[in-house]
Amino acid sequence: MNDASLVLTGIAIAVAIAGAVAAPLVPERRAPVLLALSGCIAAALSLCAAVMALIGGGSGERLLWSLPVLGPMAVGTTRLGELFAAIAALVYIPTSLYAVRYLERYAAGHSLRTFVAWYCVLLAAVLAIFVCRDVVSFFIVWEIVAIAASVLVAYEWERERNARAAFIMLAASEAGTIAAIVAVLMTHASAASLLFSAAGSPLSAGARWAVFILSFFGFGVKAGLLPVNSWLPRAHPVAPGNVSALLSGVILNLGIYGIVLVNLQLAPVRYEAEGVVVLFIGAASALIGILYATIEDDLKATLAYSSIENLGIVVTALGVAFVFEAEHRSLLAAIGFAAAVYHLANHSVYKALLFLGAATVDARLGTRSMNRLGGVIRVLPVTAALFFVGVLAIAAIPPLNGFVSEWLTFQALLRSVELSPLGLRVAFALSGAALALTAALAVTCFVKVFGMTFLGRSRTPLPHVPEASRTMRLGMAILAFECLLLGVLPTYVLPAIGRGASDIFGPSAVAAALVPPFFTPHAGPNPLSDEFVRAFHALGAQIGAGLPGRGWVVMLRGGPTNPVVFAMSTTYMAVLIGVLLLLTYGVVRLIGRGAKAIRIAPWSGGLSPLLSEMTYTATGFSNPVRVIFDAIFNPTEVEDERETIHQHFRSAIRRSRDDVFLADRISNIPLTRAALAAASFFAKMHHGRLSAYVAYALLTLIVALVIVMFI
Repeated sequence: MNDASLVLTGIAIAVAIAGAVAAPLVPERRAPVLLALSGCIAAALSLCAAVMALIGGGSGERLLWSLPVLGPMAVGTTRLGELFAAIAALVYIPTSLYAVRYLERYAAGHSLRTFVAWYCVLLAAVLAIFVCRDVVSFFIVWEIVAIAASVLVAYEWERERNARAAFIMLAASEAGTIAAIVAVLMTHASAASLLFSAAGSPLSAGARWAVFILSFFGFGVKAGLLPVNSWLPRAHPVAPGNVSALLSGVILNLGIYGIVLVNLQLAPVRYEAEGVVVLFIGAASALIGILYATIEDDLKATLAYSSIENLGIVVTALGVAFVFEAEHRSLLAAIGFAAAVYHLANHSVYKALLFLGAATVDARLGTRSMNRLGGVIRVLPVTAALFFVGVLAIAAIPPLNGFVSEWLTFQALLRSVELSPLGLRVAFALSGAALALTAALAVTCFVKVFGMTFLGRSRTPLPHVPEASRTMRLGMAILAFECLLLGVLPTYVLPAIGRGASDIFGPSAVAAALVPPFFTPHAGPNPLSDEFVRAFHALGAQIGAGLPGRGWVVMLRGGPTNPVVFAMSTTYMAVLIGVLLLLTYGVVRLIGRGAKAIRIAPWSGGLSPLLSEMTYTATGFSNPVRVIFDAIFNPTEVEDERETIHQHFRSAIRRSRDDVFLADRISNIPLTRAALAAASFFAKMHHGRLSAYVAYALLTLIVALVIVMFI
C-alpha cells in the first residue's frame, strides 16, 4: 500500500510539473483552464494517495541516487506527511477551480501563462515536500516553495508594495531556512547519512536546546509565529486572492510540518520547558494576531492577521503535546497533537474560503476597505452567504469546524490537572486565559468583518455588478461544504488524524482515547459499568455505530471513578440547531403574517431612510479594542494643523495614525538599526590607506592563529 501511495503521489507531482511545462505553450486565454485541470487532477491524486497511506500504508523509503559527499537521497510516504498532504489537497482543488474566471481580472496587464507556470511549480513542490526523506532533497524543495510563493506574491510586480512584500517574504524565509538547516544537520551529527531515518542519535542538553530553538523559530518563520512573522501581514494582502488562500491554507502549514518533523520525529522533545516555550509563543501569537485583525480596515489584511491568530492556536495545542510527551504521557500528548492538526485543517479550509470571498468582493467592487463597503449582500448575495459560513466557522460557532478544534484545544489545556509541577500548571492556565480572550476577540472581529462589509447601508455608492461566476462560486461552495463536514463529523476526522500520528504516539492512540466504542459490547475488562452504558444509550450516543466509524460522540474515556472526562457531539448539535432554526422561522412567519414593517433609525432622530454617513464604520466598531489595548499597538500619531488670522484660529486639523506591527517593533526595527550601525562602523574602515589595510590582514591572521591554537 505504501508503494501504491508513493506511485500515486509521484504521478500527482508529474501532473503539476506537466502543467508548468505546458503553460508557456497554450494560448493566453486557455491558461486558467490548464491551471484548473492540472491543479485539480494533481491535488485529487494526492488526496487519494493520502487516503491510501492513512488507511493501510506504513512508512518506508525508496533510495533514488547517491550524491558525492552528501550521500543517498530518498523518497517515501509517511502517515504524518500524507496527513498534511491531504489538508493541502482539500484547499488546492477548490482554489484551482476558483482561479478559472478570477484570473480574468489580470488578463489585460499581466501574463496568465507565467502565473499558471509558477502556480503549478508551487503545487509540485508542496506535494514533494511530504515525500522527501533526506535533508538534501527536503531543503531543495523547500527553497523551490519559497521562490515560487514569492514570485506569485509579486505577480503585480509594477506595484512597489507588492515587490517589497515579496522581497521581505523571501528574505525572512531564507533566514528561517538557514536556522532550520543547522537544526536538522545537528540531529544528523553522528549519523552515517543524511537520510531522515538515520537521525535520532543522543544529543546533549545544550545540543537538544539548540536544535529546538533553531528548528522552532526557523520553521516558525514559515508558520507566521511571533516574533518572526512581519512578512505575513505584508504578503497576504498584496497577493492575488487565490494565492492568499494558498498562503494561509497551505504554505503556513509547512512550517508546522517542519516543527513536528524535527521535534517529534527526528529529535523528540525531552524537556517540559521546550513545551512551555511553544505554549507561550503560540498563545502570544494568537492574542496579538487577533488584536491587529480587530482594528484593521482592509479586508485581506484582517484575514492575514487572523492567520497569525489561528496558527498561534495550533502552536498552543502543539505545546500541550510537547509538554505531555516530555512527561511521557503519550495519550495526552496525542490529544494535544490531534487538536493542533484538527485546527490546522480547519483553518486551511475556512481561511481559504474567506480569502476567496474577499477576492470576489475586491474583484467586483474594486475595494477591500470595510470603511467604504457595507450592504454588499444586496449585490453579491451568494458570495455573502458562502462568506458567512466561513465567518461562523472561524468564530468557532457550532456545529461548524472551528468549534470542534478550539473546544478540543481547551480540553487539552484543562488536562494540566494531570501534571505535578506547579509551574507547568500555571503555564497552562496563562495560555488558556490568553486563548479565551483570543476567542472572544475573534467573535468581535468577525462580527465587524461581516457586518461592516455585507450588512447595513453602503458608505459609498456600490455599482450594480454581476454575482461571482459559476466556477468561483463552486470553489467557495466546496470549501463551505468542507467546513460543514469537518464540523459535524469529528468522529471520522479524529481517527484519520490518529493514524497520521501513529508513527509518533503509537497506533490508534487518538481514536481509542477520543472516540471510544463504549456503546458496543466488547471482550475484555470494561471500566464502564452497565448502568453507565445504558445511560449513554438513552442519550443516543450509540447512534451511528452501525456506520463506518464509531458513532457520533467525541469523549475522553476515563476510568471507573470518572468514566467520561469530557464529551461533545457536533452531529447532534447540527440536528438540534437545524430544528430550532426551522421552528423560529415558522413562528416568525406565523406571527408576522400581514404585519407592516416599520423601519425607524432612532440615532438619526427617527428620520428614514438612515443616511450612510450616520452608520458605523469598521474603525468606529473596533475603536474600544483600539483604546483598551493601546499600549500594545503603541501607535505613532501625527497632527497637521493650519492656522489663520495671526494664529488665533485653526482652519484645518488633520490627524493620522500609524500602527507599527509589534513584531517589527520588537525584532525587525532594532535588528535593522543594529545592522545599519555596524555597517556604518565598518564603512569607516574604507579610507584608502594601504598601511591600515595591511594591518587589518595581519590582525586577522593573528586572531585566526590564536583560535586554531586553542582548538
